Amino acid sequence: MHLNHKNNYKKFLRQIYLVFAGILIVIPFIITAVATPAPDAYESFNKSFTDGVPKDTVPIPKTDSSSKGKDTTLRPVTAPAEEVTDSVPVSTDYTGTDSMFVPKLSKDSLDAPITYKAKDSIVLVVPDKRFYFYGTANTKYKKTTLSAERMNYTQSTGIMEATTAQDTAGKPYGRPQLDDNGQAFDSDTLRYNITTQRAKIYNTRSQYGEGFVASQQTKREPDNSIFGFRNGYTTCNLDTPHFQFRAKKIKVIPDKLVISGPANLEIEGVPTPLFIPFAIFPITHGQQSGILVPGYVVNAQKGMGLENGGYYIGLGDNFDLTLRGEVYSYGSWSLTASPTYRKRYHYNGGMTLSFANTRFGDPSVKTEFSRSRDFRVMWNHSMDSKARPGVTFGASVNFGTSSYNKFNVYDYSSRVNNNLGSSISFSKTWQGKPFNFTSSLTHSQNLTTRDVNISFPSATFTMNTIYPFQPKEVVGRAKWYHKLGIGYNGTLQNSVTFKDSVFGKSKMFDALQSGMKHAIPISFSIPVFKNFTFSPSISYSEYWFTKKTIRTFNRNKRVSIDSLGGIDTTYQSGFFSARQASAGVSLSTALYGMYQFGKDSKIKAIRHVMRPTISASLAPDLAKNAYYDLYYTRDSQKVRQSYFTSSSVGVPSEGRSGSISFGIDNNLEMKVFSKKDTSANKEKKIKLLDGFGINGSYNFLADSFQLSNFNIYARTNLFDKLNITAGGTIDPYVVNARGNRIEKYVWQDGKFSIGRLTSANIALSTSFQSSDKKSKQKEQEIQNIENEQSNDAAFQAQQRQLQAVRKNPGEYVDFDIPWKLDLSYSLTYSKNIIPDSGGVVKTITQYLAFNGDFSLTPKWKIGVNSGYNFIDNKLAYTNVYISRDLHCWQMSINLIPIGTYRQFSITISPKSGILRDLRLNRSRTFYDL
Repeated sequence: MHLNHKNNYKKFLRQIYLVFAGILIVIPFIITAVATPAPDAYESFNKSFTDGVPKDTVPIPKTDSSSKGKDTTLRPVTAPAEEVTDSVPVSTDYTGTDSMFVPKLSKDSLDAPITYKAKDSIVLVVPDKRFYFYGTANTKYKKTTLSAERMNYTQSTGIMEATTAQDTAGKPYGRPQLDDNGQAFDSDTLRYNITTQRAKIYNTRSQYGEGFVASQQTKREPDNSIFGFRNGYTTCNLDTPHFQFRAKKIKVIPDKLVISGPANLEIEGVPTPLFIPFAIFPITHGQQSGILVPGYVVNAQKGMGLENGGYYIGLGDNFDLTLRGEVYSYGSWSLTASPTYRKRYHYNGGMTLSFANTRFGDPSVKTEFSRSRDFRVMWNHSMDSKARPGVTFGASVNFGTSSYNKFNVYDYSSRVNNNLGSSISFSKTWQGKPFNFTSSLTHSQNLTTRDVNISFPSATFTMNTIYPFQPKEVVGRAKWYHKLGIGYNGTLQNSVTFKDSVFGKSKMFDALQSGMKHAIPISFSIPVFKNFTFSPSISYSEYWFTKKTIRTFNRNKRVSIDSLGGIDTTYQSGFFSARQASAGVSLSTALYGMYQFGKDSKIKAIRHVMRPTISASLAPDLAKNAYYDLYYTRDSQKVRQSYFTSSSVGVPSEGRSGSISFGIDNNLEMKVFSKKDTSANKEKKIKLLDGFGINGSYNFLADSFQLSNFNIYARTNLFDKLNITAGGTIDPYVVNARGNRIEKYVWQDGKFSIGRLTSANIALSTSFQSSDKKSKQKEQEIQNIENEQSNDAAFQAQQRQLQAVRKNPGEYVDFDIPWKLDLSYSLTYSKNIIPDSGGVVKTITQYLAFNGDFSLTPKWKIGVNSGYNFIDNKLAYTNVYISRDLHCWQMSINLIPIGTYRQFSITISPKSGILRDLRLNRSRTFYDL
């Protein structure tokens, strides 16, 4: 290409009416006839482009001369029906259609519009049948886009070539970038044949899903399949990757597979001894069934083993199933099935069914051999609120044997949690009506005591408070009876408490309790003296029972080797009822106090809000027949016992009651000077105490001990950083030498106190962390996930990964936060006096929990989850982890150094999900049973 071609560019525009540009597949152009019937100097070139072209696909060029060939679009139009020739003149009137003449197109015309542009210039060399594009050239045809610093197209061969350019320093720039219907190529040189639709690409780098393929030479076939020569496959997004699989030959089937022959793993440019005979990397998107590769572990109790291996079965958009298993050399094994289901805008859920068989010791030595067979069932279900307005259904089930976590779970949160709980609930609300219905199944299980409580079925029907005497439109001042409200609450409850060893046996069903309770509250409120609220109320409750529990003392029953005498329990089925009624009034108000400081003080003011309440209630003795005398010692000492002590709906109180309840709640706030406040006052409000107070009651009609215990409490959140809660119970009566309460107040015994502190607790928690530069971005990502429908497959996958995060926290750390620390402290105290002996039992628990991490460098992080028991003076369950960010890989070390279950593991794995099975893991677990 000579420079005089560029200088003659304007002369070519004066001699021809149309300039047609090319793209990577084809660049059609049409040389129109001149204004006079004289033959063109390049008649043979024009004829070769127009012969044999259908009359109905003649492209008309834009007439805007301002573009100067830099940005042109060819569009097909309808040609006249009569046959045209090159010698017929073309009318210059483009506003009409009758006089317009359009020449024939050549056989290599395109079937779709083409757009092209170049920053510098576009040159057409008619004798050579070539187009040249200079300066950030870009062409687009259908779904294919090509950009490069230099491009040229040859009409005779149908080949488009794109290359780089060099700056004054000799460095290349403007590499060809090809995007062909989602396939991206970055290369040095690209050649494309418009006739065969084949391409030859040199020194290219392409992305397929999560992987990148770099090839010295690449051939692209018309079916979009790719053949590469001297290739490298990696998931590292750097130009010089940290690792790659080197293969001489490779084939890419778009949106399906990347297949290679023999390959060698190369790390940091250094070949390793690891060779594989072939490799298949899936690049399909969406749900795909496949094998889940197990990991190798060493367990001191179970031996060598393979864990978390199995198969994933994709069964469509609404259902999938994951099957996993574990097997160990000492004979232990486990199986887990995890199906999930979803239906858009209706519901979604998942279930986990696990069975485990754990062997201990040598089977040949029966005294040292034992076996534990365990199971666990987990189910989560949620219903979209828009599916059926007013109706909700949800489930969260976690049920299993008490020893399942002991032998089959290793994450920190499960180890320290000794309780399992489940709930399945259905509710319906009638729109525009005050009625609500709720039905549920609940389950709670203590893994330490092995106590299980199941409540099913449970149902509640509620009518919210209605005001039958209130007119729809109040005229004038409202009457007192307008605020008279009445409600209803009906509860059906079936519950049973048993040891997990008797599950499904007769003892479990013998302990089943059923009952129903009806409650009708009547209340209204009247403002008095402007600042007080007077609220009378009446309540009636009816209890129905289906079983009566009778306990008797058996003098001959042997409780232990050294003592005789125990309680026998019998059950009597039938229909039984009891009732309770009460009437009461309450009076409440709020008092405010403010203390102003001087103008120069940084503390502007302190405000104190006090809310005292007092109420009186009267209840007759309607439940006398629900109680009896239980003689529980050989000396015939007795205690009042209810026939329905184990009732699922409660028991009405015995005896008359005429009591006054009192309480006072306080709130303390402070205003201080703040430079950050943008208002004119420059003030900031700080809460000193969110609430602190005391409450109790006095029963005038009780035979003894009329004054109840005092309950004290306090709560605050200092500086929005330190959460503090505290509480306690104070007994106002003294005890004698044998530990029995006597009717004498503590302050009457010469002590300046309102009572004996029998229990107390305090809890503090706080959290600190350094600033996160990506916090806003992460918050937005979390918000997007929460706003998505929970039936989305990606969301379900994230939920299933939570368990993996807890098991190996070192693999899931945030390197954007240099350090963080969470602290919590709890102290509980109780003092109980044993009657008849006068012995005092004091119980104190004091525990500090802490977890956090910090970055030694931007790529190294150390974290710990632990706690300290001040009573036993030892560390609690501790998990230490070390993580190293290796860009496209990550290394994590997890260590549980102390306790019954000690563990060590080191894992090096790629971050890419497609290579998740290419992980190096070394794990050891130790037991002290």
